[in-house]
Amino acid sequence: MKKTILALLLSSVSFAAVAAEVNVYSSRHYASDDQLYAAFTKATGIKVNRIEAKDEELVERLKAEGARSPADVLILADAARLQAAQDMGLLAAVDSPTLASKIPAQFREPNNHWFGFSSRARVIAYDPGLVTEAQAKNYATLADASMKGKVCVRSGAHPYNLSLLGAMMVHEGEAKAEAWAKGVVDNLARKPKGGDTDQIRAIAAGDCAIGLTNSYYYLRLQRSEKPEDTKVIDRVKMAFPDMAGQGTHVNISGGGMLANAPHKAEAVKLLEFLATDEAQQYFANGNNEFSVVAGVKLDNPELNAVSNFKADPLNAAAIGAKRNAAAQIMDRAGWK
Repeated sequence: MKKTILALLLSSVSFAAVAAEVNVYSSRHYASDDQLYAAFTKATGIKVNRIEAKDEELVERLKAEGARSPADVLILADAARLQAAQDMGLLAAVDSPTLASKIPAQFREPNNHWFGFSSRARVIAYDPGLVTEAQAKNYATLADASMKGKVCVRSGAHPYNLSLLGAMMVHEGEAKAEAWAKGVVDNLARKPKGGDTDQIRAIAAGDCAIGLTNSYYYLRLQRSEKPEDTKVIDRVKMAFPDMAGQGTHVNISGGGMLANAPHKAEAVKLLEFLATDEAQQYFANGNNEFSVVAGVKLDNPELNAVSNFKADPLNAAAIGAKRNAAAQIMDRAGWK
């Protein structure tokens, strides 16, 4: 009888380990993330159930689900969107010495409602035959009269551009930030359209001479073995702006535990796993994003070659707090 009871207890413990799960709502759509979550399950025995959608769609879903939501962790690809989720009361503070010690203060919300797990630089892509290296080293160049009819950008409503403008607002004030946005609009070679990679390809095609992109999009093309991508990189260079000043603007992909998370312990374990060297290597090697954890060794020569740039040290949450004001400036500037 005792053996039977013991067997049942061991069986229930085993079942609990197998049944442990964490539900993730993620706006990331990269193949490397599949490997990352598989590695987490292998290390912990916790199954990852993931729903992918755009940032705003996930936030609206969480608002509609309310306390009934099955989601434990929210992963978004922009600090402003994470801050918006916090402001809506969707995220809970996480007390984790591991995260506090591994994630620099610059890349986490001051009260630990969300954490950045990878970063990317907002760089300038340019045609070196039409734009000098010195010109490409400043965001201000995009609004300078010398660039009239030469600038390609994506929508001003996109978080990547809103966050850059938000950082400018913190550093220089709203008036100068708005003047810059209007200057960019005045210099457009075409209406804003497409994604960051489309801006790089447009420069290579001669549709424009200079534009904005996130660093990992350029590095992805640089590492590609496709002949058409090699031709693009042969025509287009990348510059890290404002390194003589406050540094190049950086944004993050990050996440936090949801306030209504049904699996809180598992949620914290997943967040802590994302700060491990193993997870950081997936972000960097798989998607060309910069590691936010110090000392991680990467197998990505192209990323390593540019990792020592001077980054703007502005806290990501401070940028996120400017999101609404930045959107209003974009509207007034006509950056649609």
